[in-house]
This record gives sequence, C-alpha cells and structure tokens, in this order.
Amino acid sequence: MTAAGRVAVLGERARVEGYGLAGALVSPADGPGEVRAAWEALGDRAAVVVLTPAAAAVLADARRRRPGVMTVVMPP
Repeated sequence: MTAAGRVAVLGERARVEGYGLAGALVSPADGPGEVRAAWEALGDRAAVVVLTPAAAAVLADARRRRPGVMTVVMPP
C-alpha cells in the first residue's frame, strides 16, 4: 500500500488502537490539543482519515482545509 492510499484512524486511544491490527496508521489523541497535533502530524501520509466523534468535533474547520483527504466519522 502506498502512503497516498493509507488509512489513518485518529481519536481517543481506547477507540482507535485496535485499528493498527488491520494496518491502519493509528493516531491516538485524548484531548483537543492532542487531536490538533495528531492531525497536523499526519501531513500527506493518509488519503482517508477515520475520526472518532470527539476528534471530528475538534477538527471541524481543519477538515475543510485539507480537501485532498477524505474524512469519515465513526458512529458514537
């Protein structure tokens, strides 16, 4: 899998860590500051980013400023 086709999962540690077993790039982030830092650290390493609902709320505006990345939100 190329870096451009990678899937990342970003959000609370307890909800995202298991996705690493499926090959996703896991970015645990347990608070707003960590969420923003993890989002910025992804750079162009992922084409799709799966967010927990809490992470999606923190990144509302930032998600729109990165049009080349598709984001999806996990169910609550």
